[in-house]
Amino acid sequence: MTGFVKIAIDDIYSDNNWTTIINKYWLLAERVSDPRVQGWFLFDSPIPTLVMVLMYLGFVLVVGPMWMANRKPFKIKGILVTYNAAQVLLSSYMFYEHLMSGWWADYSLTCQPVDYSNSETAKRMLHLCWVYYFSKISEFADTVFFVLRKKKSQITWLHIYHHSLTPFEAWMLVKFIAGGHGTFSNIVNNLVHVIMYAYYMLAAMGPQYEKYLWWKKYLTTMQLSQFFLVLFHSISALICDCGYPKIIASGLILHSSIFIVLFMNFYMHAYKPEKPKRRVDSCNNDIPSDHATSNGHVKSDVNGHEYNLNGSINGVALDLNARTNGINGIVRHKTENVISKGSLESTCESNALVNGEIKEKLL
Repeated sequence: MTGFVKIAIDDIYSDNNWTTIINKYWLLAERVSDPRVQGWFLFDSPIPTLVMVLMYLGFVLVVGPMWMANRKPFKIKGILVTYNAAQVLLSSYMFYEHLMSGWWADYSLTCQPVDYSNSETAKRMLHLCWVYYFSKISEFADTVFFVLRKKKSQITWLHIYHHSLTPFEAWMLVKFIAGGHGTFSNIVNNLVHVIMYAYYMLAAMGPQYEKYLWWKKYLTTMQLSQFFLVLFHSISALICDCGYPKIIASGLILHSSIFIVLFMNFYMHAYKPEKPKRRVDSCNNDIPSDHATSNGHVKSDVNGHEYNLNGSINGVALDLNARTNGINGIVRHKTENVISKGSLESTCESNALVNGEIKEKLL
């Protein structure tokens, strides 16, 4: 391995042009690729996959948002329900096929080499990995729908990173290591996707189904847990030697670690408890936000009584105007003073003054 790295470094600083270097390493890659996939659609070269990923990024990051800038969000409820239902069925099929292709009884959880033979089980796993690759291409639609519905907040760095990277991982899986230890991450991913797309399907069916979506937080926890499982499972392939490529196991460890960090960051921001908002009046008293009512009235407990700016003082309506012109003038003057200043400090001062003057007049 050290010798290979030295040769690669020497090639970078050589006089050869990049086309020559790329062709050289592609020929080396072809020697170690799975001969069973020679001539398969999209697997003679990684270029088509690279082009599709670049087109995806170009649309969801640049073209799509510009095109939707002056348009209303598309209403595609029927399409969303159908798409998510199809993903549930596809993920369920792949989960079953992973079990039947080795993980139910034949594969070892400690370390499992790739079977490159033409046995029925080996070919079944190879075909499954091919289907898995196309499933990752189909998931580009997740982000496209976000763009068409103008759900910009959903297009996070985590989301883009995940959907851009997985097609390349799936391509390498089919091209070089279709089976064995690395497919453990696939079967766990399939199980999580069955549950995840079922959630999205219910959410797309309308607000009447919101009562069935209380488990969103647990779905995120499940998504995070899958990467811990893959991390520990990949470490076992480094400790135990069964012939599975350790460089692939190392890549899975790095991949899982990155996703753990990204998902934990997402989890902490999405589900952190919200602190109640508080408002501070000029009398140095904290007023919880629930004292600010939706109609713009501000309530505060002063002298054991509830006041608001609409003129109700100590629960007594402004029918005091009918009792005495003097009191009426005082109340109106103080009320206008509070409204014009628009501050809670004026409220506190006015309350104390009005209370005293009302009492004096009444006595």
